[in-house]
Amino acid sequence: MKEKYRLRNWSEYNQGLKQRGSLTFWISEDTLSHWLVTEKSGKKGASNYFSSQAILTFLMVKSL
Repeated sequence: MKEKYRLRNWSEYNQGLKQRGSLTFWISEDTLSHWLVTEKSGKKGASNYFSSQAILTFLMVKSL
């Protein structure tokens, strides 16, 4: 017969469920310093807000 496991620390169990699937990563200072585009493109329409480096960084994270 299978033994029953009694959960006694519900707050720790719930915290573990909240953090499941959580991912923490660090981005270098060099990447962050070039994160946003500050100059205008000179073309019609809105200029890019994020740099190509920022977009490539998150595409790499997405592929992982």
